[in-house]
Order: sequence, then structure tokens, then C-alpha cells
Amino acid sequence: MKNQTYLILALLFTMVIAVFAVLNVNPVEVNYLFWKGESPLVIVILFSVLLGGILTTAFGAGRFFALKREIKQYKRKLEQLEETVQKQRETGSDEATDQAGGNGEVD
Repeated sequence: MKNQTYLILALLFTMVIAVFAVLNVNPVEVNYLFWKGESPLVIVILFSVLLGGILTTAFGAGRFFALKREIKQYKRKLEQLEETVQKQRETGSDEATDQAGGNGEVD
């Protein structure tokens, strides 16, 4: 349900940007870092939105992979701790048996 909400909001946002861009088709002067150029405003708007989406995805992907790596580390640590607990339980049950009868037999 959560993913559907995000998808609907993304589509709605895309439609709003598209309508806004189509309504602004006048040519504008764009100041790039080292030169100036003239482009239709619709191209400038769509390019800016696209570039923003790409940058957001890139930074989000970096964080995603970092969290995924951290989860793997925690899973390995959990497995090690579970093995340690299991060994301690086995050792503890052997000690309890030794204390009860000495030969491991239960009456």
C-alpha cells in the first residue's frame, strides 16, 4: 500500500511538472558556467527536473548500498552470537548432567 501511495504521488508530481513546462514554451536566455545560450523554457524546466531526479537517485542509491552492507555485517554478527549461545547451552547441559549423576545417565 505504501508503494502505491508513492507511485501515485510521483505520477501526480510528474503531471504537474509536465503541465507547468508545456505552459512555459517561451525562449529564455540560460546562463551556463562558461557561456550563455537560448533555449525554450520547457526544455530548461524538464532538464532541471531530470537532473534533480538523477542526483537524488544517485545519493539515495549510495545510502541504500551503505545500509545494505551494514545489514550484512549485523546478520553475520547475529549468526556468530547465536552460535556462541548454542555452544554455551550445549556446554551448560553437559555440566548439568555431570553434576546430576556423573555418568550422564538420567534415572
